[in-house]
Amino acid sequence: MNTTVRKPVGVIGLGTMGMGVALSLARAGFEVHVCDLRPEAVRKVVEAGGIRAESPAVLAPRVEVLITVVVNAEQTESVLFGENGAVPKMKPGSLVIACATVSPDFARALGRRLADAGLLMIDGPISGGGAKAMSGEMTMMSSGAPEAYAKCEDVLAAITSQVYRLGDEAGPGSTMKMINQLLAGVHIAAAAEAMALAIRAGADPARVYEVITHSAGNSWMFENRAPHILADDFTPLSAVNIFVKDLGIVLDYAKKSVFPLPLAAAAHQMYLSASASGHGGEDDSAVIKVFPVSLPKAKKA
Repeated sequence: MNTTVRKPVGVIGLGTMGMGVALSLARAGFEVHVCDLRPEAVRKVVEAGGIRAESPAVLAPRVEVLITVVVNAEQTESVLFGENGAVPKMKPGSLVIACATVSPDFARALGRRLADAGLLMIDGPISGGGAKAMSGEMTMMSSGAPEAYAKCEDVLAAITSQVYRLGDEAGPGSTMKMINQLLAGVHIAAAAEAMALAIRAGADPARVYEVITHSAGNSWMFENRAPHILADDFTPLSAVNIFVKDLGIVLDYAKKSVFPLPLAAAAHQMYLSASASGHGGEDDSAVIKVFPVSLPKAKKA
């Protein structure tokens, strides 16, 4: 662990990705202040050298860079501007890195509101999953003013392996994440559909996985998610409800633009169906449960 204490950084939201962000920063020697509704999550960061804050408002004046790693626009709004929100307590010139997947319109409006409050913003949605977050190797699809990046180059180096700078104001980062989530959601749904058909057809699911991952029909999502199905393990790494939300963002944006997205719409219906059947909190690969097939049971050791 780096023993040189660097500038104070705040992390609000200690889910799978936020936990990785906080621990990566602590490993890199930053003074990490954290806030989350779950005491056990906060405790884990405190044990790694982090400092607990009772609320976003308490955390805000302590830090120069605040990273929000919450679920959606509503939570972003709440932690920044709600009761005990961070923004009124932040020092002028401080920076907010907003990592939630939100609509480009929300990101642009958030950038304007933060600027009016005398703050900088990076529209910085992230990708890579919990393992990449924990190792400090996430991908960030970002946009913001040059002075915002200048304020956090060392922070970004500690939590990412790749930062795409896509524009000088909020919006383009969230636009790119929206496109990524369209593809990710459709690919997971397609992988589930293919595995379900294979099972119904009597194919050995493990052999299907072996062959497809070495064939043209493979995708990163098939290769990554099909093992969850084979193991009959739907412990959430990214939940079904995440894609109910994210494909909802995609479709809402397209509707405003009067733009057809037939594949995204079909995939969204699959996630909605899985969620309505009680699988919303399970891993997103549980979307296969919308199909009338008996899933392979994991072999006991």
